[in-house]
Amino acid sequence: MKVFVFDAARCNGCCGCQIVCKDEHCGNDWMPYAKPQPMTGHFWCKVDQVVHGQAPVVKIEYTPRMCNHCDNAPCIAAAPDAVYKREDGLVIIDPEKAAGHAELVDACPYGAIYFNEELSLPQKCTGCAHLVDAGELPRCVDYCATGALRFGDEEDFADEIAQAEVLGDPALGPRVYYLNRPHLFLAGNVWDPDANENIEGAVVTLLDAEGAILSKQETDDFGDFNFKRIDAGGYRLRIEAEGFKTAEREVDLQESLYVGDFPLQR
Repeated sequence: MKVFVFDAARCNGCCGCQIVCKDEHCGNDWMPYAKPQPMTGHFWCKVDQVVHGQAPVVKIEYTPRMCNHCDNAPCIAAAPDAVYKREDGLVIIDPEKAAGHAELVDACPYGAIYFNEELSLPQKCTGCAHLVDAGELPRCVDYCATGALRFGDEEDFADEIAQAEVLGDPALGPRVYYLNRPHLFLAGNVWDPDANENIEGAVVTLLDAEGAILSKQETDDFGDFNFKRIDAGGYRLRIEAEGFKTAEREVDLQESLYVGDFPLQR
């Protein structure tokens, strides 16, 4: 069974995968897997961009999204006569049998299915089945300059899949895996207002809402700290430095956040 594996740590946000997907499918008829994709409105591979944080700590996350080729695909359940799963795991909307099945657009929980008004046809990523049949890689994977997006047999990616996550409902059996997604961060700065200078080596503790310690780190040369790859929720920050009073602050983290300065008092 085939899978896609995306490593966010390797992606530079060039959007090449999105561009070559259009190049491969716009104006090209790849029957029996796909009729031509419209020039506009469809994104069978789309790179989402999310800006995390606020100045001076900002990170941009890039995430390519396409059909997840689910093992328990809702689109197959919605139209079993028109959608099928190949032996290699790729889910295909039959371009002939699916004509007029506009309901398939709403059947996909990921928004990966589009409706071609001109052809009266639901369409989506095929995993470039026409290329896979020829022993080649999907176009988006072949073009990826950094190796962030890969495709192959599930067993060859077993170690990475064990560390990866899926986007959406795991019960549907998505076959697109994501590594090293940044999630959220919580950053700030610790300083001495009397001396008007940053405090290096202050101990910053991240606690959950119940007070359990999750992580600790020391501020760097500039008095900065940054807890990375954490999820939304309620947290508490505790800052301690020799010669200063301990400071605490509660944080409701719903997006990556630079909380600003922590002035410590002697």
